[in-house]
Amino acid sequence: MIITTPPATIDELMQRAEALAGLTLADVAHALNIAVPENLNRDKGWIGQLLETALGAEAGSKPEQDFLHLGVELKSIPLSANGLPLETTYVCVAPLHNVTGLSWQQSLVYHKLQRVLWIPVEGERSIPIAARHIGMPILWQPNAEQQRQLQQDWEEIMELISLGKVSQITARHGEVLQLRPKAANSKVLTESIAEDGSVQLTNPRGFYLKTQFTAKILRQYFG
Repeated sequence: MIITTPPATIDELMQRAEALAGLTLADVAHALNIAVPENLNRDKGWIGQLLETALGAEAGSKPEQDFLHLGVELKSIPLSANGLPLETTYVCVAPLHNVTGLSWQQSLVYHKLQRVLWIPVEGERSIPIAARHIGMPILWQPNAEQQRQLQQDWEEIMELISLGKVSQITARHGEVLQLRPKAANSKVLTESIAEDGSVQLTNPRGFYLKTQFTAKILRQYFG
């Protein structure tokens, strides 16, 4: 039986996450009376939302940790057959204006990545979504070196944003963190700083963790 009320403690959250390991996405979806999509083209966030529901996460799309009362963010991570991450991991929307004086410790990236519950899921496209298995969860906190890498990348990217150079930032910027467009389509626009300090319109951007970084996290736990 899957309990969808928010877990009271981190231990309870981990017990629930461990109970999902070995189940297929269909097992969990059927228990929650949720339909499984044929593909993820239109439902890119479906797996994450399914796991949020199954584990009692409350944040939804709010800019805060999924389990705010426990200080834990939930991230599903699709893996290849040899256990490597198949895609970058979305962290949060990037602020593109009113960024003066914003520090790393105040940032949403810092807040979201202080403690992450990673849930590995089979991600090979050859496996039907319903048949994909859920793996053992990892409760991760960045060590000093990981914090340093994240902070350095964030500060470099935010400096470019504050100088009005958002359009010059590519996915290659950053050692472990990258900035990429984050919108349903290119018609979605938001305000950002222009090079002359005025306000311009651009596509929203999001912060993503690079796959090399998440692969190291997995190796740290699974060897």
